[in-house]
Amino acid sequence: MTAVRTVVPLLEARAVSFQRQDEPVFAPLDFRLHEGELALVEGDNGSGKTTLLRMLAGLLHLGAGDLLWRGEALQRDLCAGDILFLGHQLGLKADLSPRENLRVATGLHGTREGMDSASLLAEIGLRGYEDEPVRRLSAGQKKRAALARLAMLPATLWLLDEPYANLDRAGIALVNDMLERHTNGGGAAMVTSHGTVSFHGGEPRRIRMHG
Repeated sequence: MTAVRTVVPLLEARAVSFQRQDEPVFAPLDFRLHEGELALVEGDNGSGKTTLLRMLAGLLHLGAGDLLWRGEALQRDLCAGDILFLGHQLGLKADLSPRENLRVATGLHGTREGMDSASLLAEIGLRGYEDEPVRRLSAGQKKRAALARLAMLPATLWLLDEPYANLDRAGIALVNDMLERHTNGGGAAMVTSHGTVSFHGGEPRRIRMHG
């Protein structure tokens, strides 16, 4: 008899929840996310979408349940650099340029194979602004600088909270292109969005939040 090979999920949540002042923010949640998958986190305002991503990123403590990373209990220190969170606060150093921000980030976490900062910044839409202090950039340009950092680092899992905010139509298409390339390369992503999302790679996995 041929043994059936079990594919271990990249990330697995078992009855995960979060509490604030002893009150649950969202109902216990179960899901699995594999390499190459994209998940859209859905729910009404206040349902806990951002809270979930911040918890997965290690910015909030797990309230209850279990989180597994590659089949083992998720320990944030052991997978630092392999999970990246991009939220409303972009995490950029305002007095540094986009190029300098990339240099700092890659010094901490390494560089994705085949990536070059000059080519990436031009592709991302920041040609001519590579050495401008981030504080002088527009909201959309700042978002593009943060997206460049996302593409530059060798993380497997992207946690993206409202990645389309402050972007024009070309910027939205850029995010979708990045997501498609990332998942086609074996990465995975979880995305929240208030608007209608149309991904290039077909229908995403959907994770529904209930407050």
